[in-house]
Amino acid sequence: MSFNPAHYPPDWYEFSMDIRNGRAKGQCECEGECGLHDGRDLFFPKAKRCEERNGMAAKWAQGVIVLTVAHLNRKDGPCRCSPLCADPSHVKAMCQRCHLRYDVERHVANRLNSKRAR
Repeated sequence: MSFNPAHYPPDWYEFSMDIRNGRAKGQCECEGECGLHDGRDLFFPKAKRCEERNGMAAKWAQGVIVLTVAHLNRKDGPCRCSPLCADPSHVKAMCQRCHLRYDVERHVANRLNSKRAR
C-alpha cells in the first residue's frame, strides 16, 4: 500500500518528522506491537524496544532502515480516528519491518479485496 497524502492531516510531514527524529530519536519505538520482541520469544523472554535505527543497515534483511510512523489502529490499539489523526499518543515511529508486521491483517484484507475486485 502506497502513501496517499489525502488520507492524512495536512501537517503530516512535519508531524511525522517530529515523531521519528524528535520523540523517537531515530530509533524504532516498537515494543512488541509487531509480534516480535514482545517477551514471548525464546530469545527475547522480556519485552524490549526494537533496536533498528533510521539510516543504518538492516539487521534482519538487506537494505537500509527507514523509520515510518504507524497509526496504532488495530482493534487492540488506541487510535480509532477516521480520517487518520496526528495525535502523538496514537502513533509510534516504526522501522519498515515492525510497521508491516503491525499492519499485516489490513494488508491481507486489502489484497483479498483487490483480488476479488479483479
